[in-house]
Amino acid sequence: MPLTSIIFGLLLIAIGVVGYIHGAMNDKASVTALIPAFFGLVLALLGIAANAKEGLRKHLMHVAVVIALLGFILPFGRIMSKISEFTLSAAVMSQLAMSIICLIFVVLAVRSFIAARQNR
Repeated sequence: MPLTSIIFGLLLIAIGVVGYIHGAMNDKASVTALIPAFFGLVLALLGIAANAKEGLRKHLMHVAVVIALLGFILPFGRIMSKISEFTLSAAVMSQLAMSIICLIFVVLAVRSFIAARQNR
């Protein structure tokens, strides 16, 4: 699961950087475009730490799932709150991509936790 955390973290970092570059190219650069990158950085660092500290792996992966769950809920909530005026802008695409990636990570992590518990 730590490797999965690193991979999903890198995907989120890529979404944030691409969103920021897109904004900079259109003279609309904003630090908020980097929010997925911040979440991704935390996920990647938790994955790296979990690989390095075997004794803390379970705890670090649980923290990663909480971060990913927030990474799903927050942008998805923003999208749903503005559903009546929905337009497919770069910001919405970034939020949607972040939500989907974080949700997939949460599902994979929960499945991994269940399998680990059953194997005990």
